[in-house]
Amino acid sequence: MERYDYLIVGAGLYGTVFAHEAAARGKRCLVVERRNHIGGNCYTKEMNGIQVHWYGAHIFHTSDERVWEYMNRFCQFNHFVNSPIANYKGTLYNLPFNMNTFCKLWPDVHTPEEAKRRIAEQQAEYACIAEPHNLEEQGMKLVGRDLYETLVKGYSEKQWGMPATEIPAFVLRRLPLRFTFDNNYFNDPHQGIPIGGYTQLFERLLDGVEVRLGEDFLAQKEEYISMADRVLYTGALDAYYDYCFGPLEFRTLRFDHQLMEGVEDFQGNAVFNYTDRETPYTRVIEHKHFDFGKQSDTVVSYEYSEQWKAGAEPYYPINNEHNDALAERYKELASREERVSFGGRLAEYRYYDMDKVVAQVLAHPWLA
Repeated sequence: MERYDYLIVGAGLYGTVFAHEAAARGKRCLVVERRNHIGGNCYTKEMNGIQVHWYGAHIFHTSDERVWEYMNRFCQFNHFVNSPIANYKGTLYNLPFNMNTFCKLWPDVHTPEEAKRRIAEQQAEYACIAEPHNLEEQGMKLVGRDLYETLVKGYSEKQWGMPATEIPAFVLRRLPLRFTFDNNYFNDPHQGIPIGGYTQLFERLLDGVEVRLGEDFLAQKEEYISMADRVLYTGALDAYYDYCFGPLEFRTLRFDHQLMEGVEDFQGNAVFNYTDRETPYTRVIEHKHFDFGKQSDTVVSYEYSEQWKAGAEPYYPINNEHNDALAERYKELASREERVSFGGRLAEYRYYDMDKVVAQVLAHPWLA
């Protein structure tokens, strides 16, 4: 049996960055991946010359200069700026909430001062709510009824699969309000998409590293663990322990990818959010706009949010009181492992932006 310094479970961003760094330090690494491709949820697939974000839109953004410099070692980023559009029952609004949004929602509002006054008037209606009990109370307290009902309520109910009055208030910690005509969704100075797609970025990170695709680590866990001195596990935390305390809850996403031949431009923007409750999908993504594509065809993906079930990809941890307590029980088991380290979104039961994942890996004690 071949022997490795590190077995890395999962070829997503956490696992591939770790594998690259460990290999650069002279360590022999084996990466095993359950899917038939590398890149995790960042995987891009080419269709008619268009890089399709197969598991949903991924825009890299960061304020961390070290992480930005690191990523640029492996790919060149374009200058894509995330400026989504909200469609509420056929009326279009700019996101994030800014002066373009306010002026469209309230035609008599034209200045930042007028917008602030209108929002303050609506917030005052909910000043008596000292401690919001659910997302609906939180949303109206943060931005008032008009913005909440038009751009928050329906989208959140679809995203979480329950009425807003049953969604915990902490899900909506803040709703940024910008009183300028600026549609740039992120405040980070660096943002963009790898030119040529994300998959080639992962290929470069894994250059020279042994990778086995279509391998279910959990089905052969003891055998795989015996092959390496140490194991980095980036899969689902509860699955590693065979759900001994019960399953952690997730939301999952389903995508309907459609190649539209002969259609040069379907919606004129990379991302449209559908914020009314009646529209079954949450977003429509037109991938060519991520790369400023000029192809004669286009690829559009309809995104649906659903409750996770066995066999589906877990996307968003449901960090309510029950699940967080359950996750702590699993983390206590993980803390006792001497040769296994758990990292990333699934293994930590926590949502991470991509730049935070990279920063976390670069600080991993095994790479010191």
